[in-house]
Amino acid sequence: MDTTQSVVERSAIRKVAIRLVPFVALMFFINYLDRTAISFAGPNGMNTDLALSAAQFGFASGVFFIGYILLEVPSNLALHKFGARRWLARIMVSWGIVSLLFTWVGNVEQLYILRFILGVAEAGFFPGAILFLSLWVPARHRSKILALFYLAQPLTTVIGAPLAGLLIQQHGLFGLAGWRVMFFGVAVPAIIIGVIAWFYLADSPAKAKWLTAEEKTWLTGALEKEKKETAASNKHVSVRTVFGNGRVWMLAAIYFGFIYGLYALGFFLPTIIAGFEGIYGAKFDVLQKGLITAIPYLPAAIALYFWSKDATKRGVKTWHIAVPALVGGLSIPLALFAGSPAATIAVITITAMAIFAALPNFWTVPTQFLTGAAAAAGIALINTVGNLAGFSAGYITGWLKDLTGNYTVPMFVVGGFMLLSCVLMVALSRSGKVSEGIAAEALDPTGAGHHSEP
Repeated sequence: MDTTQSVVERSAIRKVAIRLVPFVALMFFINYLDRTAISFAGPNGMNTDLALSAAQFGFASGVFFIGYILLEVPSNLALHKFGARRWLARIMVSWGIVSLLFTWVGNVEQLYILRFILGVAEAGFFPGAILFLSLWVPARHRSKILALFYLAQPLTTVIGAPLAGLLIQQHGLFGLAGWRVMFFGVAVPAIIIGVIAWFYLADSPAKAKWLTAEEKTWLTGALEKEKKETAASNKHVSVRTVFGNGRVWMLAAIYFGFIYGLYALGFFLPTIIAGFEGIYGAKFDVLQKGLITAIPYLPAAIALYFWSKDATKRGVKTWHIAVPALVGGLSIPLALFAGSPAATIAVITITAMAIFAALPNFWTVPTQFLTGAAAAAGIALINTVGNLAGFSAGYITGWLKDLTGNYTVPMFVVGGFMLLSCVLMVALSRSGKVSEGIAAEALDPTGAGHHSEP
Protein backbone atom coordinates (compact mmCIF):
# COMPACT_ATOMS: atom_id res chain seq x y z
CA MET A 1 0.00 0.00 0.00
CA ASP A 2 1.52 3.34 -0.97
CA THR A 3 1.73 6.25 1.46
CA THR A 4 -1.01 8.31 -0.21
CA GLN A 5 -3.48 5.43 -0.16
CA SER A 6 -2.58 4.69 3.47
CA VAL A 7 -3.35 8.30 4.45
CA VAL A 8 -6.67 8.24 2.57
CA GLU A 9 -7.57 4.88 4.11
CA ARG A 10 -6.83 6.06 7.65
CA SER A 11 -8.77 9.26 7.10
CA ALA A 12 -11.80 7.48 5.60
CA ILE A 13 -12.03 4.86 8.37
CA ARG A 14 -11.56 7.52 11.05
CA LYS A 15 -14.41 9.60 9.60
CA VAL A 16 -16.72 6.58 9.49
CA ALA A 17 -15.80 5.77 13.11
CA ILE A 18 -16.49 9.34 14.25
CA ARG A 19 -19.45 10.26 12.08
CA LEU A 20 -21.50 7.03 11.87
CA VAL A 21 -20.59 4.71 14.73
CA PRO A 22 -21.56 6.99 17.66
CA PHE A 23 -24.93 7.81 16.09
CA VAL A 24 -25.80 4.19 15.23
CA ALA A 25 -24.54 3.21 18.70
CA LEU A 26 -26.90 5.81 20.21
CA MET A 27 -29.76 4.21 18.25
CA PHE A 28 -28.69 0.81 19.61
CA PHE A 29 -28.45 2.25 23.15
CA ILE A 30 -32.07 3.42 22.97
CA ASN A 31 -33.14 0.16 21.31
CA TYR A 32 -31.66 -2.03 24.03
CA LEU A 33 -32.97 0.23 26.81
CA ASP A 34 -36.49 0.10 25.41
CA ARG A 35 -36.57 -3.67 25.05
CA THR A 36 -35.12 -4.27 28.56
CA ALA A 37 -37.04 -1.50 30.37
CA ILE A 38 -39.42 -4.20 31.58
CA SER A 39 -36.59 -5.66 33.70
CA PHE A 40 -36.45 -2.43 35.73
CA ALA A 41 -40.21 -1.96 35.86
CA GLY A 42 -40.92 -5.51 37.09
CA PRO A 43 -39.37 -5.49 40.57
CA ASN A 44 -40.15 -1.79 41.07
CA GLY A 45 -43.92 -1.84 41.09
CA MET A 46 -45.11 -3.31 37.81
CA ASN A 47 -45.18 -6.94 38.97
CA THR A 48 -47.19 -5.92 42.04
CA ASP A 49 -49.55 -3.55 40.21
CA LEU A 50 -50.29 -6.09 37.45
CA ALA A 51 -50.15 -9.12 39.81
CA LEU A 52 -47.48 -10.95 37.77
CA SER A 53 -45.88 -14.26 38.77
CA ALA A 54 -42.22 -14.92 37.88
CA ALA A 55 -43.36 -17.07 34.94
CA GLN A 56 -45.75 -14.36 33.68
CA PHE A 57 -43.00 -11.76 33.97
CA GLY A 58 -40.62 -14.09 32.12
CA PHE A 59 -43.19 -14.71 29.37
CA ALA A 60 -43.85 -10.97 29.01
CA SER A 61 -40.09 -10.40 28.75
CA GLY A 62 -39.68 -13.14 26.17
CA VAL A 63 -42.81 -12.75 24.00
CA PHE A 64 -41.13 -9.66 22.52
CA PHE A 65 -38.88 -12.02 20.58
CA ILE A 66 -41.75 -13.92 18.95
CA GLY A 67 -42.88 -10.77 17.11
CA TYR A 68 -39.25 -9.89 16.43
CA ILE A 69 -38.51 -13.32 14.97
CA LEU A 70 -41.52 -13.37 12.66
CA LEU A 71 -40.41 -10.25 10.77
CA GLU A 72 -36.63 -10.36 11.26
CA VAL A 73 -35.57 -11.74 7.85
CA PRO A 74 -38.24 -9.86 5.82
CA SER A 75 -37.29 -6.62 7.57
CA ASN A 76 -33.61 -7.01 6.79
CA LEU A 77 -34.36 -7.80 3.15
CA ALA A 78 -36.52 -4.66 3.04
CA LEU A 79 -33.57 -2.70 4.44
CA HIS A 80 -31.38 -4.08 1.66
CA LYS A 81 -34.01 -3.07 -0.92
CA PHE A 82 -35.07 0.38 0.35
CA GLY A 83 -31.85 1.53 2.00
CA ALA A 84 -30.67 1.59 5.61
CA ARG A 85 -31.35 5.28 6.20
CA ARG A 86 -35.08 5.07 5.55
CA TRP A 87 -35.62 1.64 7.05
CA LEU A 88 -33.69 2.14 10.29
CA ALA A 89 -35.43 5.49 10.84
CA ARG A 90 -38.83 3.87 10.21
CA ILE A 91 -38.10 1.05 12.65
CA MET A 92 -37.02 3.46 15.36
CA VAL A 93 -40.05 5.74 15.17
CA SER A 94 -42.36 2.68 15.13
CA TRP A 95 -40.89 1.11 18.24
CA GLY A 96 -40.82 4.49 20.01
CA ILE A 97 -44.57 4.87 19.54
CA VAL A 98 -45.23 1.33 20.82
CA SER A 99 -42.89 1.86 23.79
CA LEU A 100 -44.84 4.94 24.74
CA LEU A 101 -48.02 2.85 25.10
CA PHE A 102 -46.45 0.85 27.96
CA THR A 103 -47.01 3.95 30.09
CA TRP A 104 -50.71 3.08 30.28
CA VAL A 105 -50.66 -0.76 30.30
CA GLY A 106 -53.43 -2.01 32.58
CA ASN A 107 -53.17 -5.80 32.92
CA VAL A 108 -51.07 -8.83 32.03
CA GLU A 109 -52.91 -9.43 28.74
CA GLN A 110 -52.20 -5.89 27.55
CA LEU A 111 -48.58 -6.31 28.62
CA TYR A 112 -48.24 -9.48 26.53
CA ILE A 113 -49.81 -7.78 23.49
CA LEU A 114 -47.62 -4.68 23.73
CA ARG A 115 -44.44 -6.70 24.19
CA PHE A 116 -45.33 -8.77 21.11
CA ILE A 117 -46.05 -5.64 19.03
CA LEU A 118 -42.83 -4.04 20.28
CA GLY A 119 -40.95 -7.03 18.86
CA VAL A 120 -42.73 -6.60 15.53
CA ALA A 121 -41.84 -2.89 15.49
CA GLU A 122 -38.16 -3.48 16.34
CA ALA A 123 -37.69 -6.40 13.93
CA GLY A 124 -34.63 -5.98 11.77
CA PHE A 125 -33.01 -3.13 13.67
CA PHE A 126 -29.99 -4.93 15.13
CA PRO A 127 -29.04 -7.06 12.09
CA GLY A 128 -29.80 -4.01 9.94
CA ALA A 129 -27.36 -1.91 11.97
CA ILE A 130 -24.70 -4.66 11.73
CA LEU A 131 -25.22 -4.91 7.97
CA PHE A 132 -25.24 -1.13 7.55
CA LEU A 133 -21.88 -0.69 9.30
CA SER A 134 -20.42 -3.72 7.50
CA LEU A 135 -21.25 -2.06 4.16
CA TRP A 136 -19.17 0.98 5.10
CA VAL A 137 -15.80 -0.61 5.91
CA PRO A 138 -13.65 -3.41 4.44
CA ALA A 139 -13.32 -6.64 6.45
CA ARG A 140 -9.93 -5.79 7.96
CA HIS A 141 -11.45 -2.79 9.74
CA ARG A 142 -14.79 -4.39 10.59
CA SER A 143 -13.87 -5.85 13.99
CA LYS A 144 -12.83 -2.42 15.24
CA ILE A 145 -15.94 -0.66 13.91
CA LEU A 146 -18.34 -3.30 15.25
CA ALA A 147 -16.60 -3.24 18.64
CA LEU A 148 -17.09 0.51 18.90
CA PHE A 149 -20.75 0.02 17.96
CA TYR A 150 -21.23 -2.83 20.42
CA LEU A 151 -19.94 -0.70 23.30
CA ALA A 152 -23.43 0.80 23.36
CA GLN A 153 -24.94 -2.41 24.72
CA PRO A 154 -23.11 -2.71 28.06
CA LEU A 155 -23.10 1.09 28.39
CA THR A 156 -26.89 0.97 28.06
CA THR A 157 -27.01 -0.70 31.45
CA VAL A 158 -24.16 1.38 32.93
CA ILE A 159 -26.06 4.56 32.10
CA GLY A 160 -29.57 3.18 31.62
CA ALA A 161 -29.97 1.32 34.93
CA PRO A 162 -29.32 4.41 37.11
CA LEU A 163 -31.40 6.49 34.65
CA ALA A 164 -34.27 4.01 34.98
CA GLY A 165 -33.90 4.22 38.76
CA LEU A 166 -34.09 8.02 38.69
CA LEU A 167 -37.17 7.93 36.46
CA ILE A 168 -38.86 5.35 38.69
CA GLN A 169 -38.23 7.64 41.67
CA GLN A 170 -40.36 10.31 39.96
CA HIS A 171 -43.43 8.54 41.32
CA GLY A 172 -46.53 10.71 40.95
CA LEU A 173 -45.23 12.75 38.00
CA PHE A 174 -48.19 13.35 35.64
CA GLY A 175 -50.19 11.26 38.15
CA LEU A 176 -48.29 8.11 37.10
CA ALA A 177 -46.61 5.35 39.09
CA GLY A 178 -42.82 5.49 38.95
CA TRP A 179 -42.44 2.52 36.63
CA ARG A 180 -44.89 4.11 34.20
CA VAL A 181 -42.87 7.36 34.24
CA MET A 182 -39.83 5.26 33.37
CA PHE A 183 -41.54 3.73 30.32
CA PHE A 184 -42.53 7.21 29.14
CA GLY A 185 -39.02 8.57 29.65
CA VAL A 186 -37.25 5.88 27.62
CA ALA A 187 -39.78 5.90 24.74
CA VAL A 188 -39.70 9.57 23.70
CA PRO A 189 -35.97 9.59 22.71
CA ALA A 190 -36.59 6.74 20.23
CA ILE A 191 -39.11 8.83 18.29
CA ILE A 192 -36.87 11.92 18.28
CA ILE A 193 -33.67 10.11 17.22
CA GLY A 194 -35.60 8.11 14.61
CA VAL A 195 -36.71 11.32 12.90
CA ILE A 196 -33.15 12.71 13.03
CA ALA A 197 -31.76 9.44 11.54
CA TRP A 198 -33.81 9.99 8.37
CA PHE A 199 -31.79 13.12 7.61
CA TYR A 200 -28.45 12.21 9.24
CA LEU A 201 -27.55 8.79 7.84
CA ALA A 202 -26.31 8.04 4.33
CA ASP A 203 -26.83 4.69 2.62
CA SER A 204 -23.32 4.32 1.20
CA PRO A 205 -19.92 6.04 1.04
CA ALA A 206 -20.79 7.35 -2.43
CA LYS A 207 -23.66 9.37 -0.92
CA ALA A 208 -21.72 10.72 2.07
CA LYS A 209 -21.18 14.48 1.71
CA TRP A 210 -18.73 14.45 4.61
CA LEU A 211 -16.18 12.29 2.73
CA THR A 212 -13.69 13.76 0.27
CA ALA A 213 -13.65 12.56 -3.32
CA GLU A 214 -10.50 10.54 -2.63
CA GLU A 215 -12.02 8.91 0.44
CA LYS A 216 -15.20 8.03 -1.45
CA THR A 217 -13.16 6.51 -4.28
CA TRP A 218 -11.01 4.44 -1.92
CA LEU A 219 -13.90 3.15 0.21
CA THR A 220 -16.13 2.37 -2.76
CA GLY A 221 -13.30 0.63 -4.61
CA ALA A 222 -12.15 -1.41 -1.61
CA LEU A 223 -15.70 -2.52 -0.78
CA GLU A 224 -16.53 -3.38 -4.40
CA LYS A 225 -13.32 -5.40 -4.78
CA GLU A 226 -14.04 -7.29 -1.57
CA LYS A 227 -17.62 -7.92 -2.63
CA LYS A 228 -16.54 -9.41 -5.97
CA GLU A 229 -13.89 -11.61 -4.35
CA THR A 230 -16.32 -12.91 -1.73
CA ALA A 231 -19.04 -13.52 -4.32
CA ALA A 232 -16.59 -15.33 -6.62
CA SER A 233 -15.40 -17.69 -3.86
CA ASN A 234 -18.93 -18.34 -2.58
CA LYS A 235 -21.04 -18.50 -5.74
CA HIS A 236 -23.30 -21.14 -4.17
CA VAL A 237 -24.38 -18.86 -1.31
CA SER A 238 -27.55 -17.00 -2.29
CA VAL A 239 -30.61 -15.82 -0.39
CA ARG A 240 -32.31 -19.13 -1.15
CA THR A 241 -29.37 -21.33 -0.15
CA VAL A 242 -28.64 -19.33 3.02
CA PHE A 243 -31.44 -21.23 4.76
CA GLY A 244 -29.78 -24.56 3.96
CA ASN A 245 -26.22 -23.43 4.61
CA GLY A 246 -24.54 -25.42 7.39
CA ARG A 247 -22.16 -22.62 8.34
CA VAL A 248 -25.02 -20.18 8.85
CA TRP A 249 -26.93 -22.60 11.10
CA MET A 250 -23.80 -23.46 13.10
CA LEU A 251 -23.18 -19.75 13.70
CA ALA A 252 -26.84 -19.34 14.63
CA ALA A 253 -26.51 -22.06 17.27
CA ILE A 254 -23.35 -20.45 18.67
CA TYR A 255 -25.11 -17.09 18.84
CA PHE A 256 -28.09 -18.72 20.60
CA GLY A 257 -25.88 -19.61 23.58
CA PHE A 258 -24.48 -16.10 23.92
CA ILE A 259 -27.88 -14.44 23.68
CA TYR A 260 -29.43 -16.87 26.15
CA GLY A 261 -26.82 -15.76 28.70
CA LEU A 262 -27.14 -12.08 27.78
CA TYR A 263 -30.90 -11.89 28.25
CA ALA A 264 -31.07 -14.19 31.27
CA LEU A 265 -28.83 -11.64 32.97
CA GLY A 266 -30.51 -8.62 31.39
CA PHE A 267 -34.07 -9.53 32.38
CA PHE A 268 -33.45 -11.09 35.81
CA LEU A 269 -30.40 -9.33 37.27
CA PRO A 270 -32.53 -6.49 38.72
CA THR A 271 -34.84 -9.13 40.24
CA ILE A 272 -31.88 -11.07 41.67
CA ILE A 273 -30.53 -7.86 43.20
CA ALA A 274 -33.95 -7.09 44.68
CA GLY A 275 -33.78 -10.55 46.30
CA PHE A 276 -30.59 -9.69 48.20
CA GLU A 277 -32.77 -8.27 50.97
CA GLY A 278 -34.42 -11.62 51.63
CA ILE A 279 -31.22 -13.67 51.23
CA TYR A 280 -28.62 -11.46 52.89
CA GLY A 281 -30.71 -8.84 54.72
CA ALA A 282 -29.22 -6.09 52.52
CA LYS A 283 -31.55 -3.16 51.83
CA PHE A 284 -31.22 -0.85 48.80
CA ASP A 285 -33.42 1.92 47.45
CA VAL A 286 -34.46 2.07 43.77
CA LEU A 287 -31.50 4.22 42.66
CA GLN A 288 -29.02 2.03 44.55
CA LYS A 289 -30.48 -1.07 42.88
CA GLY A 290 -30.02 0.63 39.51
CA LEU A 291 -26.41 1.46 40.31
CA ILE A 292 -25.72 -2.11 41.45
CA THR A 293 -27.30 -3.46 38.27
CA ALA A 294 -24.90 -1.25 36.29
CA ILE A 295 -21.75 -2.53 38.04
CA PRO A 296 -21.06 -5.60 35.83
CA TYR A 297 -21.47 -3.69 32.60
CA LEU A 298 -18.72 -1.08 32.91
CA PRO A 299 -15.97 -3.74 33.17
CA ALA A 300 -17.83 -5.56 30.37
CA ALA A 301 -17.50 -2.48 28.14
CA ILE A 302 -13.77 -2.28 28.93
CA ALA A 303 -13.28 -6.00 28.22
CA LEU A 304 -15.21 -5.66 24.95
CA TYR A 305 -12.97 -2.81 23.80
CA PHE A 306 -9.61 -4.39 24.59
CA TRP A 307 -10.55 -7.93 23.51
CA SER A 308 -11.78 -6.58 20.18
CA LYS A 309 -8.70 -4.39 19.87
CA ASP A 310 -6.59 -7.53 20.15
CA ALA A 311 -8.81 -9.25 17.57
CA THR A 312 -8.35 -6.32 15.21
CA LYS A 313 -4.58 -6.52 15.66
CA ARG A 314 -4.23 -10.29 15.27
CA GLY A 315 -7.23 -11.01 13.07
CA VAL A 316 -10.28 -12.65 14.63
CA LYS A 317 -9.30 -16.14 15.80
CA THR A 318 -11.46 -19.00 17.01
CA TRP A 319 -10.34 -18.39 20.60
CA HIS A 320 -11.53 -14.77 20.47
CA ILE A 321 -15.04 -16.25 20.49
CA ALA A 322 -14.63 -19.66 22.16
CA VAL A 323 -12.64 -18.59 25.26
CA PRO A 324 -15.22 -15.99 26.40
CA ALA A 325 -17.97 -18.60 25.91
CA LEU A 326 -16.03 -21.01 28.15
CA VAL A 327 -15.41 -18.39 30.86
CA GLY A 328 -19.05 -17.25 30.81
CA GLY A 329 -20.38 -20.79 30.92
CA LEU A 330 -18.27 -21.69 33.95
CA SER A 331 -18.74 -18.43 35.87
CA ILE A 332 -22.50 -17.85 35.85
CA PRO A 333 -23.42 -20.89 38.01
CA LEU A 334 -20.70 -19.89 40.50
CA ALA A 335 -22.62 -16.70 41.27
CA LEU A 336 -25.16 -18.87 43.10
CA PHE A 337 -22.55 -19.90 45.68
CA ALA A 338 -20.79 -16.56 46.13
CA GLY A 339 -22.08 -15.99 49.68
CA SER A 340 -22.57 -12.22 49.65
CA PRO A 341 -24.00 -9.46 47.43
CA ALA A 342 -20.51 -8.18 46.57
CA ALA A 343 -19.19 -11.62 45.64
CA THR A 344 -22.32 -12.40 43.60
CA ILE A 345 -21.97 -9.20 41.59
CA ALA A 346 -18.23 -9.87 41.12
CA VAL A 347 -18.90 -13.27 39.54
CA ILE A 348 -21.74 -11.91 37.40
CA THR A 349 -19.31 -9.20 36.24
CA ILE A 350 -16.98 -11.90 34.91
CA THR A 351 -19.89 -13.44 33.01
CA ALA A 352 -20.89 -10.08 31.51
CA MET A 353 -17.28 -9.40 30.48
CA ALA A 354 -17.12 -12.78 28.74
CA ILE A 355 -20.36 -12.33 26.80
CA PHE A 356 -19.58 -8.83 25.57
CA ALA A 357 -15.96 -9.67 24.68
CA ALA A 358 -17.16 -12.32 22.25
CA LEU A 359 -20.13 -10.70 20.50
CA PRO A 360 -18.52 -8.05 18.23
CA ASN A 361 -15.88 -10.54 17.09
CA PHE A 362 -18.57 -13.12 16.37
CA TRP A 363 -20.30 -10.72 13.97
CA THR A 364 -17.21 -10.36 11.79
CA VAL A 365 -17.61 -13.99 10.68
CA PRO A 366 -20.85 -14.06 8.60
CA THR A 367 -19.84 -11.25 6.24
CA GLN A 368 -16.67 -13.17 5.34
CA PHE A 369 -18.70 -15.57 3.17
CA LEU A 370 -21.99 -13.71 2.58
CA THR A 371 -22.57 -10.62 0.44
CA GLY A 372 -25.49 -8.52 -0.79
CA ALA A 373 -28.99 -9.87 -0.18
CA ALA A 374 -27.49 -13.18 1.05
CA ALA A 375 -25.65 -11.25 3.77
CA ALA A 376 -28.87 -9.49 4.75
CA ALA A 377 -30.72 -12.82 4.95
CA GLY A 378 -27.89 -14.69 6.68
CA ILE A 379 -27.28 -12.08 9.36
CA ALA A 380 -31.02 -11.81 9.96
CA LEU A 381 -31.36 -15.60 10.21
CA ILE A 382 -28.51 -15.84 12.74
CA ASN A 383 -30.00 -13.01 14.76
CA THR A 384 -33.46 -14.62 14.52
CA VAL A 385 -32.19 -17.85 16.09
CA GLY A 386 -30.41 -15.77 18.72
CA ASN A 387 -33.65 -14.05 19.53
CA LEU A 388 -35.28 -17.43 20.09
CA ALA A 389 -32.84 -17.53 22.99
CA GLY A 390 -34.13 -14.12 24.05
CA PHE A 391 -37.61 -15.60 24.36
CA SER A 392 -36.39 -18.86 25.91
CA ALA A 393 -34.15 -17.16 28.47
CA GLY A 394 -36.95 -15.02 29.83
CA TYR A 395 -39.64 -17.67 29.95
CA ILE A 396 -37.55 -20.69 30.97
CA THR A 397 -35.69 -18.76 33.69
CA GLY A 398 -38.97 -17.53 35.20
CA TRP A 399 -40.67 -20.92 34.85
CA LEU A 400 -37.78 -22.80 36.46
CA LYS A 401 -37.62 -20.25 39.27
CA ASP A 402 -41.33 -20.74 40.00
CA LEU A 403 -40.88 -24.52 39.78
CA THR A 404 -37.82 -24.80 42.04
CA GLY A 405 -38.22 -21.71 44.24
CA ASN A 406 -34.79 -20.25 43.41
CA TYR A 407 -32.43 -19.39 40.54
CA THR A 408 -30.02 -22.35 40.93
CA VAL A 409 -31.33 -24.53 38.09
CA PRO A 410 -31.99 -21.57 35.73
CA MET A 411 -28.41 -20.32 36.09
CA PHE A 412 -26.97 -23.79 35.43
CA VAL A 413 -29.04 -23.87 32.24
CA VAL A 414 -27.51 -20.50 31.23
CA GLY A 415 -24.01 -21.87 31.85
CA GLY A 416 -24.79 -24.99 29.83
CA PHE A 417 -25.89 -23.05 26.75
CA MET A 418 -22.76 -20.87 26.85
CA LEU A 419 -20.52 -23.93 27.15
CA LEU A 420 -22.33 -25.37 24.12
CA SER A 421 -21.42 -22.21 22.18
CA CYS A 422 -17.76 -22.77 23.07
CA VAL A 423 -17.86 -26.41 21.91
CA LEU A 424 -19.61 -25.52 18.64
CA MET A 425 -17.17 -22.69 17.87
CA VAL A 426 -14.21 -25.02 18.29
CA ALA A 427 -15.97 -27.73 16.27
CA LEU A 428 -16.69 -25.25 13.48
CA SER A 429 -13.03 -24.29 13.21
CA ARG A 430 -11.87 -27.92 13.18
CA SER A 431 -14.53 -29.48 10.96
CA GLY A 432 -14.86 -29.84 7.24
CA LYS A 433 -16.94 -26.66 7.28
CA VAL A 434 -13.68 -24.78 7.54
CA SER A 435 -12.60 -25.80 4.09
CA GLU A 436 -15.86 -24.40 2.74
CA GLY A 437 -15.08 -20.89 3.87
CA ILE A 438 -14.84 -20.40 7.61
CA ALA A 439 -11.18 -21.17 7.82
CA ALA A 440 -8.34 -18.77 8.36
CA GLU A 441 -10.03 -16.48 5.84
CA ALA A 442 -13.30 -16.34 7.75
CA LEU A 443 -12.02 -16.62 11.30
CA ASP A 444 -9.10 -14.34 10.41
CA PRO A 445 -10.58 -11.48 8.37
CA THR A 446 -7.19 -10.20 7.27
CA GLY A 447 -6.30 -13.40 5.48
CA ALA A 448 -2.81 -12.84 6.82
CA GLY A 449 -3.19 -13.40 10.53
CA HIS A 450 -1.94 -9.98 11.55
CA HIS A 451 -2.35 -6.36 10.69
CA SER A 452 -2.09 -3.01 12.35
CA GLU A 453 -4.96 -0.72 13.14
CA PRO A 454 -5.60 2.18 10.78
